[in-house]
Amino acid sequence: MSTNPKFLENKHSKSFPSFLMPMANKNPVIIEDKDKMRNWSRAMRSQGKTIGLVPTMGYLHEGHISLIKEAQKHAQIIVVSIYINPGQFSPSEDLSTYPSDFHGDIQKLMSVPGGVDAVFHPYSLYDYGSKTGSGGVDREGAKEKKVGVVSCVEDGGLGHETWVRVERLENGLCGKSRPVFFRGVATIVTKLFNVVEPDIAVFGKKDYQQWRVIQRMVRDLDFSIKIIGSEIMRETDGLAMSSRNVHLSPEAREKALSINSSLSRARLAAEKGQVNCRELRDVVIKAIEEAGGRIDYAEIVDQESLGEVEEIRSPVVFCVAAWFGKVRLIDNMEIKYMRD
Repeated sequence: MSTNPKFLENKHSKSFPSFLMPMANKNPVIIEDKDKMRNWSRAMRSQGKTIGLVPTMGYLHEGHISLIKEAQKHAQIIVVSIYINPGQFSPSEDLSTYPSDFHGDIQKLMSVPGGVDAVFHPYSLYDYGSKTGSGGVDREGAKEKKVGVVSCVEDGGLGHETWVRVERLENGLCGKSRPVFFRGVATIVTKLFNVVEPDIAVFGKKDYQQWRVIQRMVRDLDFSIKIIGSEIMRETDGLAMSSRNVHLSPEAREKALSINSSLSRARLAAEKGQVNCRELRDVVIKAIEEAGGRIDYAEIVDQESLGEVEEIRSPVVFCVAAWFGKVRLIDNMEIKYMRD
């Protein structure tokens, strides 16, 4: 599939080249340049179309497809971004081994009922055209000035200096062990919003903290974008769908089922009246550790503020991150408050 669409006449396009028009058979237009992406979106909007964005890092699975189907309920034009964001990884994390299969991703998108109109697949969203690649500062010089934990963007000396922070919501849960993660997520999502200019954007609730961080960022910075949270998609055995699941050995995958099974038991216990969060946490931690997992965190937090709670007196979400071998998995389960 060509990534350099030709300018052809089209009876519906008026003065617009063909690559600015969604394909009738829903083979997605692939756009690599951010200015072309922005122009494409504006051409769609000039025709009165609403645009939905599904941000991804690729290696698509049925969980991603469910996000696209959700976006189709709210927008006429669907854009999927595929970009592995170095800004949310520290140099010690798995950026270099994050799975990728762009050709396979496009084949999956072409088979989605209702289709996807465009795929935004930039090479880099941190490349600003500097000959040195570091905004005039050489890489070694940039390294000398860095303090504390940095992302792969800074470690690479790319010269990017501006970061978006959601200061309170980013601190707990995944933010404890991944201190650059949500800063990187909020920044890249802001960049995607500025390039694609969507009306709505869909995020999966598996990454619950990420969904809430983006919601808060959009509210606080007055983005005119509706953020939609889509429910977790699971394998038939209950494992939450994740691109990282491909790295699990068969044995580790079997052990990882302890996350969903223990969360399900905790939710059932809570719905039957167990409101003591420490006791619920202990049950989940014990089950995962007995299965061979290593807990990063297991916390019951308020669904809105993500603040830890001691007793369930309002809607909460039980969030877990655990290692199985070299693979870190996250999962969660919302729990309703059952009044007496």
